[in-house]
Amino acid sequence: MKKIIIRAGKERSLQRRHPWVFEGSVQRGGADAGETVRVESAAGEFLCWGAFSPNSNIRVRAWSFDEAQRIDAAFFEQRVQRAIAMRQRLPIASDALRLIHGEADGLPGLIVDRYGDTLVAQFLSAGVERWKPVLCAQLLAATGLTRLYERSDAQVRELEGLPQQTGWLQGEGATEIVIQEHEWRLSLDVAEGHKTGYYLDQRDNRKKFADAVRQYGSKSVLNCFSYTGGFSVAALAGGATEVISVDSSAPALARAEAHVALNGFDAGRHRSLDADVNATLRNFLKEGRQFDAIVLDPPKFAPTVAHAERAARAYKDINRLGLRLLAPGGLLFTFSCSGGISPDLFHKIVAGAGMDAEVDGYVLDRVGASPDHPQTINFPEGEYLKGLLILKA
Repeated sequence: MKKIIIRAGKERSLQRRHPWVFEGSVQRGGADAGETVRVESAAGEFLCWGAFSPNSNIRVRAWSFDEAQRIDAAFFEQRVQRAIAMRQRLPIASDALRLIHGEADGLPGLIVDRYGDTLVAQFLSAGVERWKPVLCAQLLAATGLTRLYERSDAQVRELEGLPQQTGWLQGEGATEIVIQEHEWRLSLDVAEGHKTGYYLDQRDNRKKFADAVRQYGSKSVLNCFSYTGGFSVAALAGGATEVISVDSSAPALARAEAHVALNGFDAGRHRSLDADVNATLRNFLKEGRQFDAIVLDPPKFAPTVAHAERAARAYKDINRLGLRLLAPGGLLFTFSCSGGISPDLFHKIVAGAGMDAEVDGYVLDRVGASPDHPQTINFPEGEYLKGLLILKA
């Protein structure tokens, strides 16, 4: 077994069972891409078994902190079964859910979502890429399904020295799927949609928004960065009479309109706007428009902490505009999916936006990803999605 020796003083994160070893922490040692290595401290103490990645800044991703553990097919079978068993205990109001969530499930770099009878997987690290055939067989066996599509087309694979790959790994047929989420239906294309096809992490937040729209009697709703209109459908389900979906993707907006029809809502209650969100918010402000509820669910502005300062300005700007556009007593549901922005920092950014807008609001709720996208005690970086539901004072 090949060894990786960690620099003196750099072993503490592994002793706390954090699963990453960065390039700068490695004193010596190497291996092939994805090969299992024994990681030791400079004093020779066992730290973990991990997958080596010669091209990534994250040089080792830990498989296990148990020295007696063997990293073999049985190990991965146990991890897959444990992850699926955990989801079976969750009250998930959908036939679409995340089955494997990378580090949180002890399988760094592996994402697996289930959409009805179809599995969609992303192999995003050298370790899971090396074990791909074994993992695919175990996923199909554990779920009893026969369709598995690969969406390993995220840019992070380039950092691992891996080419992008997509296509059927098992099964064939149409990639267009309709799922049930709460009391409405949504469609997606696993070959073309964002991530593995859809944003399942916002499932419970969409329901929360529908309930809030109903509770507070919100009639006019502006859904910014709407993608395929999940929050727009939720607003219509909550009784909104005017919903505007704003996005810069015409195909996404076309699917949003299809979702309105799929759920039997009056098309006259919904309007799509193919436009830049920031420019749209400013134009509405010039027009003197106000809305009873606004959703701000932008893309990832800060992938790492290094991007946080620039991202903070972008988040502050859209939240300032959103707060000004809200009618008194209106709802703002604002999100950040940037791992480089902590929940505390995000709250401070929104507070700064409120000061600039000269408005205040009550924080009705703090939200995150749906529970099938878990965060663990030892991996706080897993808390990427954070949101605030605010009632304008």
